[in-house]
This record gives sequence, structure tokens and C-alpha cells, in this order.
Amino acid sequence: MTSRLLPGRYAGRLACACLAICLLGAAATAPDTGRIRWTSVARAQLKIDGKIPLKWDVYAPQRKDKKKDPEVILLLLGRRYIALDIKARAAFSVLPSDLHAQGADFESGSVTNHERMIPTSDWAVRDVGPAELIQLTLGDYGRAIEVQLPHPQDLRWAY
Repeated sequence: MTSRLLPGRYAGRLACACLAICLLGAAATAPDTGRIRWTSVARAQLKIDGKIPLKWDVYAPQRKDKKKDPEVILLLLGRRYIALDIKARAAFSVLPSDLHAQGADFESGSVTNHERMIPTSDWAVRDVGPAELIQLTLGDYGRAIEVQLPHPQDLRWAY
């Protein structure tokens, strides 16, 4: 009698395992919302033509792996938002309507829209001890921008 119940137990376990695999597969292929949560970088520094602007901030995408270098950062310069793609050495204008406030942070879709590319020149990215220094000149303003980002292992993210 027990030999007849044993295959039923295995069939139930097999059905549960198949269901779990199907659910995991569905979760893995769930569509990504493509939303980016931008958080302020606590110890970043920003200068325009060697001077600190009156209203500024530097935002980096919130990541689970905080040790990974951000490839795109978001700058607030007065009322203007500029996305810097450090790896591609490109700058993009970001409309304030593209950013949705989430407390002190922002949420947005992709900010690297090639239709909003800002001409830039004189890019330099180098390690300066406790920070990474990013220097560039904006072609539309003709202003030199300098951003210092703390190294990822030193970051004290605001979240």
C-alpha cells in the first residue's frame, strides 16, 4: 500500500517544483520599468569656471551595488539639469518635466536622449586621491565644468 502512495508524493513534489520554476522564469522575464532613481551624492563638489555656483547638486543613480562607478550622473546648475555620460564623454540636457520628485530624490526614465545632446569639449577624467575628477567645457555656454565625485568605496550615499 505504501508503494502506491509514494508515486503520488513524488508527483506532488514534481508539480510544485515545476510551478516554482515557472514562477521564477516569469519573474525573471518581467518587464523592467526602465526608471532610474537619482540620489544626491553627499560629498560631491561642483565648480563652474573655478567658482561654486549658488544653486547646484550632483545626483547618481541609486544602485544595489554601491561599489560600482556611476557611468551617468545628473547635475543641477541653477535651474538647469545636465546628464553627464562619463564613459561616452557626452552631455545631455534634461528637462525638469522629465524628473519626478520622490522626496529629496528624483525618478526619471532614460536621460541620455541623443536629440538633447549638448556639445562639449576638453573632457578629462582622472583620479585625484579621494575623488574622481571630471572636467569638461560646455559648448553652448562656453563654461568649464569641474565635478569631483568621491570614489565608490568612500561614498556616503543619501539613502
